[in-house]
Amino acid sequence: MAFRRRNAGTAVKSINRVRICACVKGTYCLILELPEERRIRVGARGFRTFPRGTYVYVGSALAGIERRIARHMRSSKKKRWHIDYLLDKALVVSTVAMHSGSKRAECEVARALLASEGAEVIMRRFGSSDCGCPSHLIYFGAEDRAWVAESVVRAVAVLACAYPAVAGRERE
Repeated sequence: MAFRRRNAGTAVKSINRVRICACVKGTYCLILELPEERRIRVGARGFRTFPRGTYVYVGSALAGIERRIARHMRSSKKKRWHIDYLLDKALVVSTVAMHSGSKRAECEVARALLASEGAEVIMRRFGSSDCGCPSHLIYFGAEDRAWVAESVVRAVAVLACAYPAVAGRERE
C-alpha cells in the first residue's frame, strides 16, 4: 500500500482505481471476533472478563480514518486507548467507516448499535470516557457476524444521511 503525495500535501492511496483520501475525517466501526473468553487488562481500569463472541467498537478519527484504522491493525504500538488492549486478543474481521467531521456522530452510531437487538455492554465507559455514552464497545455474543455487519452498515447509513458533507465542510 504505497502512498503518493498530491496537491496540498494530502496523502492519497490508490486501490483498484479507487482513490481514498487518507486524511478523511469520520467515524468508524471495527467488527471484532474474540475466539474465546479472555481476562484482559484494560489499562488503569484493571482486568475485565470478555466473553467470546462478536463485538463492535465505534471510534472517531478526526485526523484521518485510514490512518487510525491502520494504527489499530498494527500489532506493535503504544497502548493509548481502551481498544488497544482488546485488540491484542481479538481479531478485526471487518471495518465500516462514515465521513463526518463531528465527534457527535461517533456517539450517535454507538447509541444506535446499543439499541440493536442482542446488544450488550460488557464494560461501561469503554472508549467513551470523553463523552456520556454507556460504552463505545458493543457486545453481540454469538450472533452471526454477517448480521452484526448488516446492523452496523444500517446504523452508519442512516446516520450518514444526518451528517452530510456540505460544500467541503461538515455540518456541526
